[in-house]
Amino acid sequence: MNQKYLIYMYLLKARTFIALLIVVSFFSLMVPNFLTTSNLLIMTQHVAITGLLAIGMTLVILTGGIDLSVGAVAGICGMVAGALLTNGVPLWGGNVLFFNVPEVILVVALFGVALGLINGAVVTRLGVAPFICTLGMMYIARGAALLFNDGSTYANLVGTPALGNTGFALLGSGSVLGVYIPIWLMLGFLLLGLYLTRKTPLGRYIYATGGNESAARLAGVPIIKVKVFVYAFSGLCAALVGLIVASQLQTAHPMTGNMFEMDAIGATVLGGTALAGGRGRVSGSIIGAFVIVFLADGMVMMGVSDFWQMVIKGLVIVTAVVIDQFQQKLQSKVVLLRRHEKKQQSAALPEATHG
Repeated sequence: MNQKYLIYMYLLKARTFIALLIVVSFFSLMVPNFLTTSNLLIMTQHVAITGLLAIGMTLVILTGGIDLSVGAVAGICGMVAGALLTNGVPLWGGNVLFFNVPEVILVVALFGVALGLINGAVVTRLGVAPFICTLGMMYIARGAALLFNDGSTYANLVGTPALGNTGFALLGSGSVLGVYIPIWLMLGFLLLGLYLTRKTPLGRYIYATGGNESAARLAGVPIIKVKVFVYAFSGLCAALVGLIVASQLQTAHPMTGNMFEMDAIGATVLGGTALAGGRGRVSGSIIGAFVIVFLADGMVMMGVSDFWQMVIKGLVIVTAVVIDQFQQKLQSKVVLLRRHEKKQQSAALPEATHG
């Protein structure tokens, strides 16, 4: 086989890592402090937000779906956390129940899972297209977040010592062994995603569902359960992002998460996950998140306007999709060449034996 095709294939498979090297090299030359330890930690903390969403998005896209609601779900989950920390839960007799921070995190995480379950149920049980279903959920969640406090924010989420709900800031800004907690969360969910997709029957079901849903159904794959799970998992990731952002800002804003879904989809596509489903890796999506965030942060440090940042990120995502399509065509050509070589070798064997 022509070695040129093999070289092209290796380069295309490593395109996300190559893109990251290009971004880091460019901004390290243009911005003096870009590669300092403190700046890398801060940028990686930003990566954790996009990375968590990208992990959930990857599982959804692998099944052939998409989740446009993750940004809005993050926003309303942040508002729920703000309401619980600020106002508590009204009870009968004028009493109010306040949760401590771990309980708030648990309640909000379950709320995010519930929203994901609704997405999964509507997609699987009612047969609504994932794009339409999650687009509708995006509007519902965003509108509900704005209605939550009449469009206002919940500020100063420091809690009250007497109520035992202090320490919320640790989730977004605390560190363990010198590494921010959101980064540890991203790493934990990355390992969980890798384990689910590589080491469990669920992972095989996810790939089978996205690769050929009809064949997977005939093979006994529980399609409905698989799809409901991935949307619930995506909702969990979105809830954690909402908590992290509210914790970092010490404020819950109803517009938190606006356009986060685009960054998550962009990171997933850059990481090599096919939008049609059935092909991709969670680890690739994390590298894609590094590319998206390092590119955005580098442009901010260079003073590039927000408008140009959106244009450039859009061009990068479109380019990634085009390259992915080119890779698929090249891969098909390589497969055909290998089959042709095998046929030639098989035809040559009888001649050699006869001779």
